[in-house]
Amino acid sequence: MLEAILLGIGMVLMIEGLIYALAPSRIEDLLRMLAQIPIETRRIIGFAAIVIGAVLISWAASLGI
Repeated sequence: MLEAILLGIGMVLMIEGLIYALAPSRIEDLLRMLAQIPIETRRIIGFAAIVIGAVLISWAASLGI
């Protein structure tokens, strides 16, 4: 279980690092765009991401990954 958590955190950090390394100016554009989205919409997007992530984790666990 701990191995899976560390693997997941490592993968997230690699993807985040790639974004910052390859397109740092696009991050600023993205933050400006996010600031224009209403808070409730951002909250719904966050909850949707949590649900999708939980489904993917559950699916991977059922496959024995």
